[in-house]
Amino acid sequence: MNICLYGSGSRKIDKIYTDEAYKLGCKMAEEGHTLVFGGGDTGMMGSCARGVHDNDGKSIGIAPEWIGEFEPLCTECSEFIYVDSMDERKLEFLNRSDAFIISPGGIGTLDEFFEIITLKKLKKHDKKIIVFNINNFYDTMLKMIDEMGQKGFLYKQEEIFKVAEDIDEIFKHLRK
Repeated sequence: MNICLYGSGSRKIDKIYTDEAYKLGCKMAEEGHTLVFGGGDTGMMGSCARGVHDNDGKSIGIAPEWIGEFEPLCTECSEFIYVDSMDERKLEFLNRSDAFIISPGGIGTLDEFFEIITLKKLKKHDKKIIVFNINNFYDTMLKMIDEMGQKGFLYKQEEIFKVAEDIDEIFKHLRK
C-alpha cells in the first residue's frame, strides 16, 4: 500500500513528535508499505522517511524544485517526482496514495488535510484518512470539528476520517 504522510518539515519540532514519526516510518517499511510524502528531509517528513529508509523501505518524494529554498530535500527516496506547483503536488499525492496519515504540522499540513477530507466528502476518492494525534496535538482542531458538526455545519465527519493516538491504532484503521 502507498501511504501518504502529511506533516511538518520544521527543524524546531520537539523530539516527542519526530521520534514517533521515525517509528511510524519503521513500521511502514516492516509491513511493506511505501511512503509517499512531500520529499522534505527534516521535521515529521524527514523523520518518517529516515525510519523507512533505515529499514530498507521504499519512498516516493513529491515536491516542486523551488521548495528546496525553504527546506532540504530527502536524497534517499526510491523515487522523486518534481512538480511545478503545490497544487500539482497535492494532486500527485492523491493519485499515488492508497491512504493518508496526517501527522502534526502547520498551515501546509492543515491545507492538505482539509483538502483531502473535502475531496472524500465530495466522493472524489474513498481512501482512508487517519489523523495521528501524537501527544494530543490535534485535540483543539478535533474539538472544533466536533462543534461544527453539533451546530449543523458538518455531518458524518466520523465516516470521513479516523483518529489514532498511537502507531498500532493507525495500522488497525488501515487494515479494516
